[in-house]
Amino acid sequence: MLIAGARLGDILGRCRLFLVGSAGFTAFSAACALASGISVLIGFRVLQGAFGALMIPQGFGLMREVFDDEEFDKATGMFGPAMGLPLVAAPILGGALVDANLWGTGWRLVFLINVPIGLVSFVLALRTLPRGASHSGMKLDVGGVWLIGLALVAIIYSLIQGQPEGWPAWTFVLLAAGLVLLLVFVAWEKRRKSDALIEPSLLTNHNYLSGVAVALGLFGAFAGVLLCVSLYGQLGEGWSPIHAGLTLTPMVIGMIAGMLGGTAAARLGRHVLYIGLLIMATGAAVLALALTGADAGSSWDLLPGLLLVGIGAGASFGQLYPFILSSVSMREVGSASGVLEATQQLSTSFGVAVLGTIFLSSFAHHPPTHALQITAWACMTPLAIAFARVFRLPAHAREKAATDTSDTRTPTSAAT
Repeated sequence: MLIAGARLGDILGRCRLFLVGSAGFTAFSAACALASGISVLIGFRVLQGAFGALMIPQGFGLMREVFDDEEFDKATGMFGPAMGLPLVAAPILGGALVDANLWGTGWRLVFLINVPIGLVSFVLALRTLPRGASHSGMKLDVGGVWLIGLALVAIIYSLIQGQPEGWPAWTFVLLAAGLVLLLVFVAWEKRRKSDALIEPSLLTNHNYLSGVAVALGLFGAFAGVLLCVSLYGQLGEGWSPIHAGLTLTPMVIGMIAGMLGGTAAARLGRHVLYIGLLIMATGAAVLALALTGADAGSSWDLLPGLLLVGIGAGASFGQLYPFILSSVSMREVGSASGVLEATQQLSTSFGVAVLGTIFLSSFAHHPPTHALQITAWACMTPLAIAFARVFRLPAHAREKAATDTSDTRTPTSAAT
């Protein structure tokens, strides 16, 4: 729904969609906390995700409306770490909430905490976001929504369910069907015109596509390591949720340091991405080497590797978004943000599915330290893919900005 949510923001207005998505996400977070069983919880999670998909893609478009080019680069430089830090901090907070078991709520508090955050977010958005314009003449490409939705569900579901099901034939059939549907979707979109779900010009924007490919490898590796360290701690070493969460604290500290360092070195352009990816790869190698030949590993053993992974991720996240979005015109920003957000979610799912499968398969036959060691080496592959695609980016973000002179943005003062 992320790509459809971005296009609906173009049609109905980004502020309106953000408010609807925020309200729905908050309401269904509360519903999840009150769920009577797992089936009900899954149903509410689907609706929670659907409203989240209306809310999340509006961010980039709203930033485009408010900021001029120079301010936009600074804003997008903060956006990456703002997305990455909660990804690392969430397991720490989630572990603390589950362990605390306040008022006997257990896991339900993980959903309840969204309610006050969502209410504050809604009130602030209502008071401060620019209303923007709707484009009622545009139409939603319903056929494209079905094609991309079925394709991604087929791919992600088969990857996640393959390992616990023992990789039966249907998982490979479903995976192949998803890949075919992706190709059909691309062909479908190229034949659409004004109502295309994804602006056709984005499909030929090599800088944008290269940046999306970097994001696919980067977020996949990061999310995979994050999951597998948590699984290692709780399944392998018997740590409590809060212990496993706190073990990830070095990644948070590293991300903050990497973000600050990447911002300070922004003049180096894409070289910051090279450096960030190399530091992440070094961290994964240090993590693997620290567990070599060991039957058990403590949080202190994992600290150096996780710190380096965090530093590299912080530097990379902070500098990647300006490269991806600075060449996107106002006409393309809705589609561009939807594809980028979908890519981030897809890469996270890929990282969880593929690296999680590698970990669990190794865990079934080897000591947990060996399973995490194999997974750390395996995450080098998506990092290498990301590193190779950085070569397709320009030396500096603004070098590729072929600005559409017909684009107009709301000045900051007027928006305020």
